[in-house]
Amino acid sequence: MDKTFQPSDIETKWYQNWEQKGYFAPSGEGEPYCIMIPPPNVTGSLHMGHGFQETIMDVLIRYNRMKGNNTLWQVGTDHAGIATQMVVERQLEAQGIKRKELGRDKFIEKVWEWKEESGGNITQQLRRMAASADWSRERFTMDEGLSNAVQEVFVRLYEEDLIYRGTRLVNWDPVLHTAVSDLEVISEEENGFLWHLHYPLADGSGQLTVATTRPETMLGDSAVAVNPNDERYQGLIGKMIKLPLTDREIPIIADDYVDMEFGTGCVKITPAHDFNDYEMGKRHNLPMINVLTDNAAMNKNVPEAYQGMDRFDCRKQVVADLDAQGLLDKIDDHKLKVPRGDRSGVVIEPYLTDQWYVDAKTLAKPAIAAVENGDIEFVPKQYENIYFSWMRDIQDWCISRQLWWGHRIPAWYDEDGKVYVGRNEAEVRAKHGLGDQTLRQDDDVLDTWFSSALWTFSTLGWPEDTKELATFHPTNVLVTGFDIIFFWVARMIMMTLHFKEEVPFKQVYVHGLVRDAEGQKMSKSKGNVLDPIDLIDGIDLEQLVSKRTSGMMQPQLAKKVEKSTRKQFPEGIAAYGTDALRFTYYSLASTGRDIKFDMGRIEGYRNFCNKIWNAARYVLMNTEDQDCGQDGSSDHEVTLADRWIISRLQRTEQEVAEAIAQYRFDLASQALYEFIWNEYCDWYLELSKPVLWDDNASAALKKGTRRTLIRVLETTLRLLHPFMPFITEEIWQRVAPLAGKTNSGDDATVMLQPYPELNENYVDPQAEADIEWVKGVIEGVRNIRGEMNISPAKAIPILINNGNDEDQRRLEENRQFLMTLAKLETITWLADGDQAPMSATSLVEQMEILVPMAGLIDKAAETARLGKEIEKLQKDLDRITGKLSNPKFVDKAPADVVNKEKEKQAAQQQSLDKLQQQLEQINAL
Repeated sequence: MDKTFQPSDIETKWYQNWEQKGYFAPSGEGEPYCIMIPPPNVTGSLHMGHGFQETIMDVLIRYNRMKGNNTLWQVGTDHAGIATQMVVERQLEAQGIKRKELGRDKFIEKVWEWKEESGGNITQQLRRMAASADWSRERFTMDEGLSNAVQEVFVRLYEEDLIYRGTRLVNWDPVLHTAVSDLEVISEEENGFLWHLHYPLADGSGQLTVATTRPETMLGDSAVAVNPNDERYQGLIGKMIKLPLTDREIPIIADDYVDMEFGTGCVKITPAHDFNDYEMGKRHNLPMINVLTDNAAMNKNVPEAYQGMDRFDCRKQVVADLDAQGLLDKIDDHKLKVPRGDRSGVVIEPYLTDQWYVDAKTLAKPAIAAVENGDIEFVPKQYENIYFSWMRDIQDWCISRQLWWGHRIPAWYDEDGKVYVGRNEAEVRAKHGLGDQTLRQDDDVLDTWFSSALWTFSTLGWPEDTKELATFHPTNVLVTGFDIIFFWVARMIMMTLHFKEEVPFKQVYVHGLVRDAEGQKMSKSKGNVLDPIDLIDGIDLEQLVSKRTSGMMQPQLAKKVEKSTRKQFPEGIAAYGTDALRFTYYSLASTGRDIKFDMGRIEGYRNFCNKIWNAARYVLMNTEDQDCGQDGSSDHEVTLADRWIISRLQRTEQEVAEAIAQYRFDLASQALYEFIWNEYCDWYLELSKPVLWDDNASAALKKGTRRTLIRVLETTLRLLHPFMPFITEEIWQRVAPLAGKTNSGDDATVMLQPYPELNENYVDPQAEADIEWVKGVIEGVRNIRGEMNISPAKAIPILINNGNDEDQRRLEENRQFLMTLAKLETITWLADGDQAPMSATSLVEQMEILVPMAGLIDKAAETARLGKEIEKLQKDLDRITGKLSNPKFVDKAPADVVNKEKEKQAAQQQSLDKLQQQLEQINAL
């Protein structure tokens, strides 16, 4: 093995080997275990959330594959209607080509060309994360099979009266000219205004004052509403208002929705341009007056003076005209949530249009029951409440989009506008006897979430009764973030129960979102985005700065991001490798909570990889070309240390299995880390040296130690493999033959080996207790050395006092370990009544470990050294205490800065107390 671990030398090599040999495909044997990948957008690139989610799925897949299950990780990508259309449209515009000039069919051809050339970036990045998905079965939501499934579902739902076309309010993007889902709308707080407007009563007896953040919409008002219990307006309910700037009169209505405490208690109602007003308009049978065009300009339903004006220009003109008529009461500054399209960035309008809808209330009933009766379990369980709250108040689902890229709606219209739905035009003509009548297919496409809702069964071949569908459906678990429980998870449950009459998955593991080290959401504008591939491969500072600031429209923001990047990463980002990144994710993956990604952690786990690599090198150097008992012979002896590490391995196997079953990947990774670093590397390897390096040790004893070294390492590599696939494969290839594993040459891989399981016969509580005693003695001696500044290379005598019979047994049986590993000159057991000399002391339960100080240290020199350290620490502590005693600092500094100073103060005080204790010990000698 090379002296140092270089991830870049092994990762691509092993991944290509695995994929080429078909190791990711189902074995066809064992219990089926299937996970469906949440299909990433075909336009997408890997981000930290993807990386986290994919590693969770991969550890489950690799674990179950090694457990002997018939494992399928079904992979695929989503056609991402809006995002993909925008990407291709921009590319064409850069060439001077307009989408509409090109025409629909030619444009779709260009999209497919782009998809073939550039649409697979994220799948290549997933491979870099070691995702062991079955790429031979990769699907795309627009491929022929899935398109047929989408068409079939639409037609069946329409024939069952569960899909209809209707005029309702939607989120409208005036730039993209399409309805968009709530998930594609980002509402963030912005500074705005609240205009207070006077509305005169039609009979001239007075006026009402309403407040609005969108004055231009008043041109579409249908009523003014008050609370029926509001005594101020009891006598006005039913009267009419003369709507300013128009020739219309509108009624004053009563509705419980109105908050009497907000503003004047009077609310203008614009049913065609506000979701709450829309519901009130339906309750009171109010007219729905749409005042906007597709471009968010004013249409012909407003007075002629405003027709054709942009909505925001119209806003200014309406306010000016009201002011001129004395109907503007006041304008207040007002913070409000402004909905913007996540793709276009423009303000989204509630807009009344004709769209296609799914009767979600009907489909939701069995989907609610499936979770209530336990057929589907959410982990953590608290997310069931979010699911229920959405599903019990579900609205009909708008499934049409005004785009060209996507599944075109299988509906045709005759010249009278009558609609016919079928799988194709020929079927429609034949079914309805339309002969050679002129038919026009609906221009709209289906919402991307519609095809994604069929993902678990459409990818397995539905509507055909395929072998894969029979084998792997229902799937076992869905791994997802909480933000799409409604948009995707709930819709999959509804669709699958309706068409398959079974659940799509048995469990939903809901993970948290990846945030930065301070808990902030990662965003380009904050300059805190991390690219998983940069963490794997490394990136220099200038490239990182360029990457983070490219495409930023505002120079001021770009400078801010550049400054924060240079401060956080003055030397760029080092290459940590895939295994270190994956293990970092697992260490943070407690159920459901958002995770703070700290660069210190990934650095620690890169060191963990180095530790494993160096441990393997030590084992191989001491076992290669040696008899390690791989032939199964019994002519070997085991030491206490051998029994101990084998027992600890069993405990670790059990801990890991229990943690994975509970989706506590943080606990699984912690158990692995503790065993490998602290027990196997730091202790067992050291405990093996007195045997391997002792010329007087028997051949059987040496053979037993070599056998344990190899067998425990080989088992540990299998145990660790689902978490760290690359380093484990590289080392296992060298270790497996020494462990007696059948090596079938090129076809041997750790990923198809059996996963280790607890064997109660190897659990040895006595060995564990004895080694803990040995460790306690060695650590006690090492602590005394450190406190008294005694060189680790100097052999020292120790005395044992106040020990019992069990301590004496352990001492005699492990004297060799203690003498070697604690670097001891002598070990003396003090009998009752023996007077111990002045010594430094450490305790192992009730037993005292004494190190006589005479001749070991220069008392005067050590006292002087400690005095200087104490003086320096005291000065630092006084400085920090003074700062924290200053009200100007405490009151004005940011809370995190003050807290850091308090943490420094506590750490300095702890260090000072320790040094003072050491000084007292020395003075007592």
